Amino acid sequence: MLNASITDLKKELHTLNKAALIDLCLNLAKFKKDSKELLCYLLFEAGQESLYIESIKEEIKEQFKGINTSNYHYMKKGIRKVLRNTKKFIRYSKKKETEVDLLLYFCQEMKALEPSIQRSMVLVNLYERTLITVEKAILKLHEDLQYDYTRDLNALK
Repeated sequence: MLNASITDLKKELHTLNKAALIDLCLNLAKFKKDSKELLCYLLFEAGQESLYIESIKEEIKEQFKGINTSNYHYMKKGIRKVLRNTKKFIRYSKKKETEVDLLLYFCQEMKALEPSIQRSMVLVNLYERTLITVEKAILKLHEDLQYDYTRDLNALK
């Protein structure tokens, strides 16, 4: 099957009527869960970014509560799953403020996890790589936001 470029897809979408576009969007949403989640974000939550961030933070908190802490192997698998989901929600938003806010919250939850991640080098490295990602994202923000987020980042280090 031939994959068309974004430009070709855009031209073709401009030729369709409203009903055909709605049908196309619904078919995409039925096909894959990620497409449905993205469509829900764009339709219902894109205009209220702060509420979106708070709902994702609640979801992160719940996912951390569900992590199996019986040994570090299971903790690593659970934490990576939470990070993967967090990055998926960040991709939906495409806003650097959202990325920084959610990753900082992820690091806070990871640091507060019991037993401590300090006893596992793999988890410490994951934590430090996430902090580096946050640092890079902070540099792309406005100066006032950079100051606030840098202060939060330093508290986590």
